[in-house]
Amino acid sequence: MNDPRPVTGPQRRLPSLARCGTLLSLLAAGLLALIGDVRATTVAAAADLKFALGEIAANYQQETGRKVVLSFGSSGNFARQIPQGAPFEIFLSADEEYIFRLARQQLLRDEGRLYAVGRIALLAPHGSPLAVDGELQGLAAALGDGRLQRLAIANPQHAPYGRAARAALEHAGLWQALQGKLVLGENVAQAAQFALSGSVQGGIVAWSLVKAPELAGLGVAALIPESWHPPLRQRMALTRRAGEDASRFYDYLQQPAARAVFERYGFSLPAR
Repeated sequence: MNDPRPVTGPQRRLPSLARCGTLLSLLAAGLLALIGDVRATTVAAAADLKFALGEIAANYQQETGRKVVLSFGSSGNFARQIPQGAPFEIFLSADEEYIFRLARQQLLRDEGRLYAVGRIALLAPHGSPLAVDGELQGLAAALGDGRLQRLAIANPQHAPYGRAARAALEHAGLWQALQGKLVLGENVAQAAQFALSGSVQGGIVAWSLVKAPELAGLGVAALIPESWHPPLRQRMALTRRAGEDASRFYDYLQQPAARAVFERYGFSLPAR
């Protein structure tokens, strides 16, 4: 895991391979679109889907033999890259407003489908002095007595889960007091990485990441009330460059098998 390092300024934005990975993900999406003689479906996906969508895509590839290339990052960054020609056929956003915006620019086939509603959670590594509870009382106490020095969240400027974290902290009356102590991940997956690194006391991250077997046992987490932040309505759509294989995977994402995986990772599901 990356070791967050303090930098100057009111908030800390930490460099890591994930930043360089923005360009690399675009190159990979294009270069890996052809694997052997089988064309791969290229997918841009919000970082909270790292484990859930990875499992779904693996199941799909095993069942159909069709290849899927997944690129994970912040929804806001993908929403800027797609108008610039990023070679994605499907976009799964953590904020449906990005889908609506791209649809108005006629870059998508339509306004897509709501596929899930996300949640946020407070996460702390084992050994952290932070007492974990959903209403952030332990966070407030640790902030007040100096035990909390750094808290990781996704960058609210382009990450929907970062905006949700900010809203929850504002609801709890902690946002202003945390200025100078925030460690900003480029996306929520990086924020979770920081939260579990031991170099920060905790973080507010996607519940879907906390539920992943890969992170099980690495820390303690508690759901934050969903009324504390605007709903994380997650929408997906086909881009104008989508081919037949992309349409097939898009349809698969709406089927019971895929929906069951989303639900297992803590997402609420829209009615079909």
